[in-house]
Amino acid sequence: MTQSFYPPQRTLMGPGPSDVHPRVLAAMARPTIGHLDPEFIRMMDEVKALLQYAFQTTNPVTFAVSAPGSAGMECCFVNLVQPGEEVIVCQNGVFGGRMKENVERCGGFPVMVQDDWGKPIDLNKVEDALKANPEAELLAFVHAETSTGVQSDAKALCALAQQYGCLTIVDTVTSLGGISVCVDEWDADAVYSGSQKCLSAPPGISPVTFGERAVEVVKARTTKVQSWFLDLQLMLSYWAGEGKRAYHHTAPINLLYALHEALVILQEEGLENAWARHALHHQALRAGCEAMGLHFVVEEAYRLPELNAVSVPDGVDEAKVRARLLQDYSLEVGAGLGAMAGKIWRVGLMGHAANKKNVLLFLSAMDAVLGQMDAPIVRDVAVDAALGVYAEG
Repeated sequence: MTQSFYPPQRTLMGPGPSDVHPRVLAAMARPTIGHLDPEFIRMMDEVKALLQYAFQTTNPVTFAVSAPGSAGMECCFVNLVQPGEEVIVCQNGVFGGRMKENVERCGGFPVMVQDDWGKPIDLNKVEDALKANPEAELLAFVHAETSTGVQSDAKALCALAQQYGCLTIVDTVTSLGGISVCVDEWDADAVYSGSQKCLSAPPGISPVTFGERAVEVVKARTTKVQSWFLDLQLMLSYWAGEGKRAYHHTAPINLLYALHEALVILQEEGLENAWARHALHHQALRAGCEAMGLHFVVEEAYRLPELNAVSVPDGVDEAKVRARLLQDYSLEVGAGLGAMAGKIWRVGLMGHAANKKNVLLFLSAMDAVLGQMDAPIVRDVAVDAALGVYAEG
Protein backbone atom coordinates (compact mmCIF):
# COMPACT_ATOMS: atom_id res chain seq x y z
CA MET A 1 0.00 0.00 0.00
CA THR A 2 1.29 3.47 -0.86
CA GLN A 3 2.30 5.43 2.23
CA SER A 4 2.02 9.14 2.96
CA PHE A 5 4.83 11.19 1.42
CA TYR A 6 7.24 12.97 3.75
CA PRO A 7 9.87 14.93 1.83
CA PRO A 8 13.40 15.29 3.19
CA GLN A 9 14.45 18.59 4.73
CA ARG A 10 16.60 20.38 2.14
CA THR A 11 18.43 23.67 1.99
CA LEU A 12 17.40 25.11 -1.37
CA MET A 13 20.19 27.16 -2.95
CA GLY A 14 19.40 26.55 -6.59
CA PRO A 15 17.59 28.73 -9.15
CA GLY A 16 14.22 28.12 -7.48
CA PRO A 17 12.17 27.18 -5.68
CA SER A 18 13.81 28.83 -2.70
CA ASP A 19 13.45 27.96 0.96
CA VAL A 20 9.95 28.82 2.14
CA HIS A 21 9.63 30.84 5.34
CA PRO A 22 8.07 28.84 8.22
CA ARG A 23 5.35 31.50 8.54
CA VAL A 24 4.44 30.93 4.89
CA LEU A 25 4.27 27.16 5.32
CA ALA A 26 2.08 27.66 8.38
CA ALA A 27 -0.22 29.96 6.42
CA MET A 28 -0.89 27.16 3.92
CA ALA A 29 -2.28 24.99 6.73
CA ARG A 30 -5.04 27.47 7.58
CA PRO A 31 -8.65 26.41 6.88
CA THR A 32 -9.66 26.36 3.23
CA ILE A 33 -12.63 28.60 2.51
CA GLY A 34 -14.54 29.32 -0.67
CA HIS A 35 -12.93 31.31 -3.44
CA LEU A 36 -15.94 33.68 -3.43
CA ASP A 37 -16.16 33.88 0.36
CA PRO A 38 -16.30 37.54 1.49
CA GLU A 39 -13.23 37.01 3.70
CA PHE A 40 -11.29 35.48 0.82
CA ILE A 41 -12.27 38.42 -1.41
CA ARG A 42 -10.98 40.76 1.31
CA MET A 43 -7.67 38.90 1.35
CA MET A 44 -7.47 39.11 -2.46
CA ASP A 45 -7.70 42.89 -2.20
CA GLU A 46 -4.83 42.82 0.29
CA VAL A 47 -2.78 40.64 -2.07
CA LYS A 48 -3.32 43.20 -4.83
CA ALA A 49 -2.15 46.05 -2.58
CA LEU A 50 0.85 44.07 -1.36
CA LEU A 51 1.81 43.22 -4.95
CA GLN A 52 1.54 46.88 -5.89
CA TYR A 53 4.06 47.57 -3.12
CA ALA A 54 6.38 44.77 -4.25
CA PHE A 55 6.23 45.93 -7.90
CA GLN A 56 6.38 49.60 -6.83
CA THR A 57 3.36 50.48 -8.94
CA THR A 58 -0.06 52.05 -8.64
CA ASN A 59 -1.42 49.98 -11.54
CA PRO A 60 -5.00 48.95 -10.67
CA VAL A 61 -4.56 45.85 -12.85
CA THR A 62 -2.16 44.07 -10.52
CA PHE A 63 -3.03 40.57 -9.38
CA ALA A 64 -1.88 36.95 -9.09
CA VAL A 65 -2.33 34.44 -11.90
CA SER A 66 -3.29 31.01 -10.55
CA ALA A 67 -0.30 29.24 -12.11
CA PRO A 68 3.53 29.45 -12.10
CA GLY A 69 5.66 32.24 -13.54
CA SER A 70 5.56 30.69 -17.01
CA ALA A 71 1.80 31.32 -17.02
CA GLY A 72 2.41 34.93 -16.03
CA MET A 73 4.66 35.22 -19.06
CA GLU A 74 2.04 33.65 -21.29
CA CYS A 75 -0.65 35.89 -19.83
CA CYS A 76 1.28 38.96 -20.94
CA PHE A 77 1.96 37.65 -24.43
CA VAL A 78 -1.45 36.19 -25.28
CA ASN A 79 -3.17 39.40 -24.25
CA LEU A 80 -0.81 41.84 -25.97
CA VAL A 81 0.28 40.00 -29.14
CA GLN A 82 -2.13 39.60 -32.04
CA PRO A 83 -1.54 37.50 -35.17
CA GLY A 84 0.78 39.15 -37.67
CA GLU A 85 2.35 41.63 -35.23
CA GLU A 86 6.10 42.11 -34.92
CA VAL A 87 7.67 41.80 -31.47
CA ILE A 88 11.29 42.57 -30.69
CA VAL A 89 12.57 39.92 -28.29
CA CYS A 90 15.88 40.20 -26.45
CA GLN A 91 17.66 36.94 -25.71
CA ASN A 92 20.75 36.53 -23.55
CA GLY A 93 19.74 33.23 -21.96
CA VAL A 94 17.09 30.54 -21.79
CA PHE A 95 14.12 32.69 -20.88
CA GLY A 96 14.41 35.12 -23.76
CA GLY A 97 14.01 32.02 -25.92
CA ARG A 98 10.75 31.21 -24.16
CA MET A 99 9.53 34.70 -24.98
CA LYS A 100 10.22 33.97 -28.64
CA GLU A 101 8.14 30.78 -28.37
CA ASN A 102 5.24 32.74 -26.93
CA VAL A 103 5.31 35.30 -29.74
CA GLU A 104 5.26 32.55 -32.38
CA ARG A 105 2.42 30.67 -30.69
CA CYS A 106 0.38 33.89 -30.66
CA GLY A 107 0.85 34.18 -34.42
CA GLY A 108 3.32 37.05 -34.11
CA PHE A 109 6.72 37.51 -35.70
CA PRO A 110 9.68 37.70 -33.30
CA VAL A 111 12.59 39.95 -34.22
CA MET A 112 15.48 38.61 -32.17
CA VAL A 113 18.19 40.70 -30.50
CA GLN A 114 20.85 38.23 -29.45
CA ASP A 115 23.55 38.74 -26.83
CA ASP A 116 26.09 36.33 -25.40
CA TRP A 117 24.92 34.30 -22.43
CA GLY A 118 26.16 35.94 -19.24
CA LYS A 119 26.16 39.41 -20.82
CA PRO A 120 23.48 42.08 -20.29
CA ILE A 121 21.20 43.13 -23.13
CA ASP A 122 23.03 45.57 -25.41
CA LEU A 123 21.05 48.81 -25.63
CA ASN A 124 22.64 49.75 -28.95
CA LYS A 125 21.52 46.48 -30.55
CA VAL A 126 18.01 47.04 -29.24
CA GLU A 127 17.86 50.55 -30.66
CA ASP A 128 19.12 49.28 -34.01
CA ALA A 129 16.31 46.69 -34.02
CA LEU A 130 13.72 49.31 -33.12
CA LYS A 131 14.92 51.58 -35.94
CA ALA A 132 14.95 48.71 -38.45
CA ASN A 133 11.47 47.48 -37.48
CA PRO A 134 9.18 50.51 -37.17
CA GLU A 135 6.10 48.27 -37.34
CA ALA A 136 7.03 46.48 -34.11
CA GLU A 137 4.36 46.68 -31.41
CA LEU A 138 6.28 45.34 -28.43
CA LEU A 139 9.73 45.00 -26.87
CA ALA A 140 10.11 41.95 -24.60
CA PHE A 141 13.08 41.28 -22.34
CA VAL A 142 14.21 39.52 -19.17
CA HIS A 143 15.28 41.81 -16.34
CA ALA A 144 17.08 39.07 -14.36
CA GLU A 145 18.09 36.11 -16.52
CA THR A 146 17.83 33.05 -14.28
CA SER A 147 19.92 30.85 -16.56
CA THR A 148 23.04 33.02 -16.29
CA GLY A 149 22.70 35.34 -13.28
CA VAL A 150 22.88 38.58 -15.27
CA GLN A 151 20.68 41.65 -14.97
CA SER A 152 19.89 44.14 -17.72
CA ASP A 153 18.95 47.81 -17.53
CA ALA A 154 15.16 47.65 -17.42
CA LYS A 155 14.65 51.39 -17.07
CA ALA A 156 16.77 52.18 -20.13
CA LEU A 157 15.14 49.42 -22.19
CA CYS A 158 11.64 50.68 -21.34
CA ALA A 159 12.66 54.23 -22.26
CA LEU A 160 13.97 53.03 -25.63
CA ALA A 161 10.74 51.20 -26.32
CA GLN A 162 8.68 54.30 -25.60
CA GLN A 163 10.93 56.40 -27.81
CA TYR A 164 10.03 54.14 -30.73
CA GLY A 165 6.35 53.65 -29.89
CA CYS A 166 6.53 50.15 -28.45
CA LEU A 167 4.97 48.66 -25.35
CA THR A 168 7.13 46.51 -23.06
CA ILE A 169 6.80 43.04 -21.55
CA VAL A 170 9.27 42.52 -18.71
CA ASP A 171 10.23 39.27 -16.96
CA THR A 172 10.97 39.91 -13.26
CA VAL A 173 10.60 36.30 -12.12
CA THR A 174 13.98 36.23 -10.39
CA SER A 175 14.28 39.92 -9.56
CA LEU A 176 11.07 40.75 -7.66
CA GLY A 177 11.94 41.11 -3.99
CA GLY A 178 15.67 40.57 -4.54
CA ILE A 179 16.81 43.66 -6.43
CA SER A 180 15.18 46.95 -7.36
CA VAL A 181 12.00 46.46 -9.40
CA CYS A 182 10.23 49.80 -9.90
CA VAL A 183 7.50 49.36 -12.49
CA ASP A 184 6.18 52.92 -12.38
CA GLU A 185 9.64 54.46 -12.46
CA TRP A 186 10.52 52.27 -15.45
CA ASP A 187 7.13 53.05 -17.03
CA ALA A 188 6.89 49.38 -18.00
CA ASP A 189 3.64 48.16 -19.56
CA ALA A 190 3.28 44.48 -18.63
CA VAL A 191 5.42 42.81 -15.97
CA TYR A 192 5.29 39.29 -14.57
CA SER A 193 7.03 37.37 -11.81
CA GLY A 194 6.83 34.14 -9.81
CA SER A 195 6.08 33.24 -6.21
CA GLN A 196 8.93 30.77 -5.68
CA LYS A 197 12.05 32.91 -6.05
CA CYS A 198 12.80 35.97 -3.90
CA LEU A 199 9.27 36.07 -2.48
CA SER A 200 9.95 32.65 -0.88
CA ALA A 201 6.44 31.32 -1.35
CA PRO A 202 5.73 27.89 -2.87
CA PRO A 203 5.65 27.57 -6.67
CA GLY A 204 2.32 27.92 -8.41
CA ILE A 205 1.43 31.63 -8.40
CA SER A 206 2.48 34.32 -10.88
CA PRO A 207 2.18 37.99 -9.88
CA VAL A 208 1.49 40.27 -12.86
CA THR A 209 0.85 43.96 -13.38
CA PHE A 210 -0.50 45.76 -16.46
CA GLY A 211 -0.21 49.49 -17.02
CA GLU A 212 -2.87 51.71 -18.57
CA ARG A 213 -1.40 51.55 -22.09
CA ALA A 214 -1.36 47.76 -22.01
CA VAL A 215 -4.94 47.58 -20.75
CA GLU A 216 -6.09 49.85 -23.58
CA VAL A 217 -4.40 47.59 -26.12
CA VAL A 218 -6.19 44.57 -24.67
CA LYS A 219 -9.54 46.35 -24.80
CA ALA A 220 -8.95 47.36 -28.42
CA ARG A 221 -8.08 43.85 -29.67
CA THR A 222 -9.75 42.78 -32.90
CA THR A 223 -9.10 39.06 -32.28
CA LYS A 224 -9.94 36.86 -29.33
CA VAL A 225 -7.20 36.14 -26.82
CA GLN A 226 -6.10 32.61 -27.74
CA SER A 227 -6.19 31.42 -24.13
CA TRP A 228 -9.56 31.42 -22.38
CA PHE A 229 -8.00 30.94 -18.96
CA LEU A 230 -5.43 33.74 -19.37
CA ASP A 231 -7.75 36.27 -21.06
CA LEU A 232 -7.11 39.40 -19.00
CA GLN A 233 -10.63 40.77 -19.29
CA LEU A 234 -12.13 37.49 -18.11
CA MET A 235 -9.70 37.18 -15.20
CA LEU A 236 -10.41 40.73 -14.10
CA SER A 237 -14.05 39.82 -13.64
CA TYR A 238 -12.76 37.81 -10.68
CA TRP A 239 -9.85 40.00 -9.49
CA ALA A 240 -10.99 43.56 -10.22
CA GLY A 241 -13.23 45.89 -8.31
CA GLU A 242 -14.52 45.82 -4.78
CA GLY A 243 -16.97 43.43 -3.18
CA LYS A 244 -18.78 40.98 -5.45
CA ARG A 245 -16.69 39.13 -8.04
CA ALA A 246 -17.77 37.06 -11.03
CA TYR A 247 -16.73 33.40 -11.05
CA HIS A 248 -13.84 32.70 -13.39
CA HIS A 249 -11.98 29.75 -11.86
CA THR A 250 -11.47 28.11 -8.49
CA ALA A 251 -8.45 29.93 -7.13
CA PRO A 252 -5.64 27.98 -5.38
CA ILE A 253 -6.86 29.24 -2.02
CA ASN A 254 -4.14 27.97 0.28
CA LEU A 255 -1.38 28.97 -2.14
CA LEU A 256 -2.79 32.50 -2.10
CA TYR A 257 -2.68 32.41 1.72
CA ALA A 258 1.01 31.59 1.31
CA LEU A 259 1.64 34.42 -1.15
CA HIS A 260 -0.21 36.84 1.12
CA GLU A 261 1.98 35.87 4.09
CA ALA A 262 5.16 36.07 2.02
CA LEU A 263 4.23 39.58 0.89
CA VAL A 264 3.39 40.60 4.46
CA ILE A 265 6.88 39.44 5.49
CA LEU A 266 8.41 41.45 2.63
CA GLN A 267 6.46 44.52 3.69
CA GLU A 268 7.56 44.08 7.31
CA GLU A 269 11.21 43.91 6.26
CA GLY A 270 10.88 46.74 3.75
CA LEU A 271 11.85 46.50 0.10
CA GLU A 272 15.09 48.45 0.45
CA ASN A 273 16.13 46.30 3.41
CA ALA A 274 15.38 43.13 1.43
CA TRP A 275 17.46 44.37 -1.48
CA ALA A 276 20.34 45.24 0.90
CA ARG A 277 20.13 41.82 2.57
CA HIS A 278 20.43 40.02 -0.76
CA ALA A 279 23.41 42.22 -1.67
CA LEU A 280 25.21 41.56 1.65
CA HIS A 281 24.93 37.78 1.45
CA HIS A 282 25.99 37.83 -2.19
CA GLN A 283 29.13 39.75 -1.21
CA ALA A 284 29.93 37.18 1.48
CA LEU A 285 29.35 34.31 -0.95
CA ARG A 286 31.50 35.98 -3.57
CA ALA A 287 34.35 36.57 -1.10
CA GLY A 288 34.31 32.92 -0.07
CA CYS A 289 34.14 31.59 -3.61
CA GLU A 290 36.93 33.82 -4.86
CA ALA A 291 39.15 32.98 -1.89
CA MET A 292 38.65 29.31 -2.75
CA GLY A 293 39.61 30.00 -6.36
CA LEU A 294 36.14 29.80 -7.91
CA HIS A 295 35.16 32.42 -10.48
CA PHE A 296 31.92 34.14 -11.47
CA VAL A 297 30.70 34.13 -15.06
CA VAL A 298 29.04 37.54 -15.04
CA GLU A 299 30.93 40.82 -14.77
CA GLU A 300 30.54 42.35 -11.32
CA ALA A 301 28.50 45.35 -12.48
CA TYR A 302 25.78 43.10 -13.93
CA ARG A 303 25.68 40.23 -11.43
CA LEU A 304 22.47 39.24 -9.74
CA PRO A 305 22.98 38.90 -5.99
CA GLU A 306 20.19 36.34 -5.81
CA LEU A 307 21.43 34.04 -8.62
CA ASN A 308 25.16 33.39 -8.73
CA ALA A 309 26.67 31.69 -11.78
CA VAL A 310 29.88 30.06 -10.56
CA SER A 311 32.30 28.49 -13.05
CA VAL A 312 33.13 24.80 -12.66
CA PRO A 313 36.91 24.27 -12.20
CA ASP A 314 38.80 22.37 -14.88
CA GLY A 315 38.54 18.62 -14.57
CA VAL A 316 35.57 18.67 -12.19
CA ASP A 317 32.34 16.80 -12.90
CA GLU A 318 29.78 19.40 -11.87
CA ALA A 319 26.94 16.85 -11.67
CA LYS A 320 28.89 14.71 -9.21
CA VAL A 321 29.49 17.75 -7.03
CA ARG A 322 25.78 18.56 -6.98
CA ALA A 323 24.96 14.95 -6.17
CA ARG A 324 27.41 14.92 -3.26
CA LEU A 325 26.06 18.20 -1.91
CA LEU A 326 22.55 16.77 -1.98
CA GLN A 327 23.51 13.41 -0.52
CA ASP A 328 25.93 14.53 2.20
CA TYR A 329 24.60 17.99 3.08
CA SER A 330 20.98 17.93 1.86
CA LEU A 331 21.97 21.06 -0.07
CA GLU A 332 20.56 21.78 -3.53
CA VAL A 333 22.33 23.95 -6.09
CA GLY A 334 21.45 24.24 -9.76
CA ALA A 335 23.09 23.11 -12.97
CA GLY A 336 23.76 25.25 -16.00
CA LEU A 337 21.23 25.33 -18.84
CA GLY A 338 21.66 25.54 -22.60
CA ALA A 339 25.01 27.03 -23.54
CA MET A 340 26.03 26.98 -19.87
CA ALA A 341 25.27 23.27 -19.29
CA GLY A 342 28.18 21.54 -17.55
CA LYS A 343 30.08 24.81 -17.19
CA ILE A 344 28.49 26.50 -14.17
CA TRP A 345 26.67 25.97 -10.92
CA ARG A 346 23.72 28.26 -10.29
CA VAL A 347 23.74 29.18 -6.63
CA GLY A 348 20.59 30.86 -5.38
CA LEU A 349 20.38 33.32 -2.50
CA MET A 350 16.69 34.06 -2.80
CA GLY A 351 14.30 35.44 -0.25
CA HIS A 352 14.32 33.42 2.99
CA ALA A 353 17.35 31.48 1.67
CA ALA A 354 19.48 34.66 1.53
CA ASN A 355 21.01 34.31 4.98
CA LYS A 356 24.36 33.85 6.71
CA LYS A 357 23.74 30.23 7.69
CA ASN A 358 23.16 29.19 4.08
CA VAL A 359 26.19 31.06 2.77
CA LEU A 360 28.50 29.42 5.31
CA LEU A 361 26.95 25.99 4.72
CA PHE A 362 27.48 26.27 0.98
CA LEU A 363 31.08 27.43 1.29
CA SER A 364 32.08 24.77 3.85
CA ALA A 365 30.32 22.03 1.87
CA MET A 366 31.94 23.06 -1.42
CA ASP A 367 35.33 23.24 0.29
CA ALA A 368 34.92 19.68 1.54
CA VAL A 369 33.44 18.14 -1.60
CA LEU A 370 35.84 19.79 -4.05
CA GLY A 371 38.75 19.05 -1.74
CA GLN A 372 37.85 15.36 -1.65
CA MET A 373 37.77 15.39 -5.46
CA ASP A 374 41.25 16.98 -5.61
CA ALA A 375 39.84 19.96 -7.48
CA PRO A 376 42.21 22.90 -8.08
CA ILE A 377 40.98 25.06 -5.18
CA VAL A 378 42.47 26.68 -2.09
CA ARG A 379 41.27 24.78 0.99
CA ASP A 380 40.07 26.13 4.35
CA VAL A 381 39.86 29.82 3.44
CA ALA A 382 36.34 30.34 2.07
CA VAL A 383 34.42 30.53 5.34
CA ASP A 384 36.87 32.99 6.89
CA ALA A 385 36.65 35.21 3.81
CA ALA A 386 32.86 35.30 4.07
CA LEU A 387 33.01 35.98 7.81
CA GLY A 388 35.26 38.94 7.05
CA VAL A 389 32.50 40.46 4.89
CA TYR A 390 29.95 39.90 7.65
CA ALA A 391 32.26 41.53 10.21
CA GLU A 392 32.48 44.64 8.03
CA GLY A 393 28.80 44.76 7.04
